[in-house]
Order: sequence, then structure tokens, then C-alpha cells
Amino acid sequence: MKTAIYPGSFDPITIGHLDIIRRSARIFDKVVIAILVNTRKIPCFDNEKRKEMIEKCISDLDNVEVVIKSGLTIDVAKEYDAKVLIRGIRAVADYEYELQQATANMTLANDIETLFMVAKPEYSFLSSSVVKEMAYYHADLSKVLPKEIIDEVQDKFK
Repeated sequence: MKTAIYPGSFDPITIGHLDIIRRSARIFDKVVIAILVNTRKIPCFDNEKRKEMIEKCISDLDNVEVVIKSGLTIDVAKEYDAKVLIRGIRAVADYEYELQQATANMTLANDIETLFMVAKPEYSFLSSSVVKEMAYYHADLSKVLPKEIIDEVQDKFK
């Protein structure tokens, strides 16, 4: 079975994230979405809420699982016997950061590959930070969030 890990903070999950998940689910037998603690970010939504929101958005995908983990991404990959880490790339700045992370991961486990999936053009601007800024100012979120979680995100910023 070919298993891939899609790590991130998903705070909240966006339609860009969901697109990467759906594309990955067509390629791999199993995709594990790993909500990881990022020590450089203060989350808006707690881990359980993020997991719940992601699960609402992927309920139709039988080969995708959501887990909450801490520690190194490479250790999560080993735990699930995954040989691929999936990373979304929106722009050159993402590539530079992700290349650094992928190279660090290679030094820890050279048998685990990083697959960069390029964001569709319509999602190239999109990040959870952009969504939170839009939500803060009560903008229309229908073009940036999965419909399943719009109300929850809007409620958070009332």
C-alpha cells in the first residue's frame, strides 16, 4: 500500500488544501493528513476543532485519515510507513522554504521522498492566514473555504 503524509497546521483548512488532498487521494492508496504543532504559529482553532473541520470536508474520501501529531514530520511518516510527504507549493517563496524542509527531512530519512504539488492558479494566493484576515473583516469566504466550514469560521470571528 502506498501511503503519503500531508502535514500542516490547517488553521483552518482552505479550498487550496482540499484541492491538494483530493489530488493526492487519487494518486495514493492512503493519505494521512497530519495536523502538526508548529512552534512558530499560534493557532486560531484548537487541534480537535481543526481535525473536526477537516473531517467534515473529506467525508467522501475513504482513503484519507486525519490525525493530530507533535514532533517531526519524518517521524509521523515512519509511524504510518509512508514513503512520501506531500507539500503544496504556491509561489517561489514556498518553494525555497519547502526545499529547505525537504532537504532536512532527507538527512533524517533518505528513503522518504517529498512530493511538491503545485497549487492551481486560482489558489496560488490562498493561505490560512489570508482566510483569517478575510474572516476578521467579515469578507465573503465562499471562494476560499470549503462550504462545510464557512459558518464555523465566520462564528469564530464575530
